Amino acid sequence: MMGVKKLKQVAYEDINETIYKSKLDNGLTIFLLPKREFFKTFGIFMTNYGSIDRSFIPIDSDEEITVPDGIAHFLEHKMFEKEEEDIFTKFLQQGASPNAFTSFTKTAYYFSTTKLVEKNVETLLNFVQEPFFSDESVEKEKGIIGQEIKMYDDQPDWRAYMGTVKNMFHHHPVNIDIAGTVSSISEITKEDLYTCYNTFYHPSNMTLFMIGNFDHEAVFEVIQQNQAKKSFKDAKEIVRFLPEEPANVFRKENTIHLPVSIPKVSIGIKEANKKLDKDTFLKREVVQSMLLDYFFSESGPFYEKLYENELIDDTFTFSTTVENSFSFSLISSNSKKPEQFSNQVKEMLLSTKEMTISEKQLDLMKKKRIGQNLRSMNSLDYIAIQYVQYHYEGIDLFKKNDFIQALSVEEINEFLQSWIKEDQLTVCKIENVN
Repeated sequence: MMGVKKLKQVAYEDINETIYKSKLDNGLTIFLLPKREFFKTFGIFMTNYGSIDRSFIPIDSDEEITVPDGIAHFLEHKMFEKEEEDIFTKFLQQGASPNAFTSFTKTAYYFSTTKLVEKNVETLLNFVQEPFFSDESVEKEKGIIGQEIKMYDDQPDWRAYMGTVKNMFHHHPVNIDIAGTVSSISEITKEDLYTCYNTFYHPSNMTLFMIGNFDHEAVFEVIQQNQAKKSFKDAKEIVRFLPEEPANVFRKENTIHLPVSIPKVSIGIKEANKKLDKDTFLKREVVQSMLLDYFFSESGPFYEKLYENELIDDTFTFSTTVENSFSFSLISSNSKKPEQFSNQVKEMLLSTKEMTISEKQLDLMKKKRIGQNLRSMNSLDYIAIQYVQYHYEGIDLFKKNDFIQALSVEEINEFLQSWIKEDQLTVCKIENVN
């Protein structure tokens, strides 16, 4: 029998937000953020489990196993299927719109609604905590996901993204498509799904975050009552295994042939691939993204040069991804001069170690990033997803701006000088078959 828990209140006066949190006896972490000025409510139920978690010790075993690639994503699909009801229909009847996603490191189920919040929270908890897999439905799903994989194979943007990631990593499973391959998913069994589910979907590995127009006390009561009716195995620390990964890229360059009218080029920067403490994690994410923005945003010196030389068009993008066992940044664009574009970007990136950021430049970078973060606070789903993802790293999203503000120019320049080495750069090109 679960004991009755209380909500702990945490106030953030500088951004005028109050969050309520609790951890139940079964290990489930709950965050409730009422925002009565909003019309909508958003709820997300996330597990710290993604496509890279392929080698681990199951909850009821002492021995390491390796499961087929793509199983986390396959499991996400299967969770919506029940023996007697259609989950999508149930949510829609309750005025809610449901969805889910699988990333390299997380799986999440969520809904948004303007009514029946308590009912929808209960539906979310129940469908994620009551798995139903049959041999027949697993076989049927293989065909559906197989079609999805083939569809992604024809998308130049995705192929460029994964092609660059595959170029970067020798052994780390981030180099495997999240959905797996047609061949790997053909190996998945009902038993595999239950093994992964029981290990990674334990409440102690999961977080529920609610944000929007709702009564936090009433919603918390519904959650507690719901969880009290269910029994789970005792929590134990999940042991995961990842291969050793060298610092250099796996290969410098590759070309993928697809029917495209304009070539697409993606340049990857392979970064940290070791476990980071929370401050190092946040510094890396913040500083990398600020530096990329400084150099490659539309007002940046590198962007202007690339644009003037007609090497990029309006498809030009850049991004940084930081996780605890891998980290990388990508710069990509359609380009009629793919060779010139890739050479120019690599040259630019390598030149950064000779540069220095001034106090004035850093001040502008900080203001821009803090402004972007504050604008993002108008998005319920952004807050919910980011907050939970940071929570798993021991980071408080609502203290991120304070962290940015405290960064010194010495820290930025030290990072800049050691950021990029030639053996960390790779290029993936998408070119026409002819």
